[in-house]
Amino acid sequence: MASIIKRKKNYSVVYNYVDENGETKQKWETRGTYKEALKRKAEIENQQFTNTFLPPSNQTIQDFLHDFVSLYGEKRWGVSMYDSQTSLISNYINPIIGDMEVQAVTPRVVDGYIQTLQHTKCVSTKTRKAQTTYVSDKTIEKIIKLLRCAFKQAVRWEIISRNPFDNVILPKTEYTKRDIWDADMIRVALDNCTDSKLFVAMNLAFACSLRMGEILGLTWDNVHISDEEIAIDNAYVYIDKELARASKRAIDVIGEKDIYYTFTPLMPNTSTRLILKKPKTDSSIRKVWLPKTLAYILREWKASQEELKGFLGDEYQDFNLVVALTNGRPCEDRIILKEFAKLREDAGLPKVVFHSLRHSSTTYKLKLNHGDLKATQGDTGHAEIDMITRIYAHILDEDRKVNAQKFEIAFYANPDLRNVRPPEDPKPAKPEPLNLLGLMEQLQKSPQLANAVSALLAAQSDGR
Repeated sequence: MASIIKRKKNYSVVYNYVDENGETKQKWETRGTYKEALKRKAEIENQQFTNTFLPPSNQTIQDFLHDFVSLYGEKRWGVSMYDSQTSLISNYINPIIGDMEVQAVTPRVVDGYIQTLQHTKCVSTKTRKAQTTYVSDKTIEKIIKLLRCAFKQAVRWEIISRNPFDNVILPKTEYTKRDIWDADMIRVALDNCTDSKLFVAMNLAFACSLRMGEILGLTWDNVHISDEEIAIDNAYVYIDKELARASKRAIDVIGEKDIYYTFTPLMPNTSTRLILKKPKTDSSIRKVWLPKTLAYILREWKASQEELKGFLGDEYQDFNLVVALTNGRPCEDRIILKEFAKLREDAGLPKVVFHSLRHSSTTYKLKLNHGDLKATQGDTGHAEIDMITRIYAHILDEDRKVNAQKFEIAFYANPDLRNVRPPEDPKPAKPEPLNLLGLMEQLQKSPQLANAVSALLAAQSDGR
């Protein structure tokens, strides 16, 4: 049995329990109001009666998350996920609630934590500058998703009885419409592009809806542009890897799982490595067909690469990459982004980021195929089709407007629906009266016509 003891302005729920060593201990749990204490008392007594009571634990969130990463994360995450999740833990979880006991976390505590995050300044790192002053709603969503997964394991490990991060009310994430270039602007950009790497990368981003990492990780063995394939419109690229930068610690912890190749760094003391790795989701592994013109662009680019290899000889490091530096080494995204920004300024085009070319591609394809979501998803590699419907809803709305117009013509053309009648059968046209005066004038003007009429009348008389 549990009891409630008033202590100043608070109320304590006091009860005995048997710990994991079989020893009887006493526990005091403080609540702010008598109603809350009464509720907790009933919970404890019910759990003890049904043998579902979990002994109190003073394990902190920081210690628990260390176990969670070791026992769960290292087995299920890839290197990129490991880096992003551990960064969230070290930057936004441990500094704020790391010292709190796991069993002290309630839905009310979670709501307070979210409110604190909204007023927490973003953390900048050596390689990434914070994009906003305070933690964005999108980042908060990622943090809560991580903690929901972690506390789900805490329930499974019988540290807590229920997950306080279930049914959390998150700040509403506003998906702002990203500015993009239309097809004419992209044509202007390509016409003004003098950097061959950027030219190829932009064409792959727009025509094939590829992500930056997929473009930079594309290898020639996955580019199918033979004469026969181009002739029958079957030229395509196969996306099964991407270029990424991961911490050396993540690679050491996770191992070579899902890593196809680790590039030797130019500076041996760096803490990160460039890697070719498997895409994050299975849906990202896909075949994307090429327009013929892009197939020929890639063939010319490959020929120029082969010429460069012959010129540089052993100095060329051949990793079989489609988009590579002049010495063959992988081209990082920062190089493409720098050249893209310069092209944008020189061409006097609206300010957009390189990734917006992928959005331009998706928009353009939805217009061309009249909103065929499945075909578009196959090219973009989105894991869920609702990603397209949510982000590109404005494009689909345009086609829905056309549907309304067609409906109006087909169904509502008659303004009064109550008096709709089937169309009447057409009546036979009445023959026009014979114009005798006009006929006489024609016969007088044309002797041949008069002779023909006389012969016709004579023949009819003989037939009688």
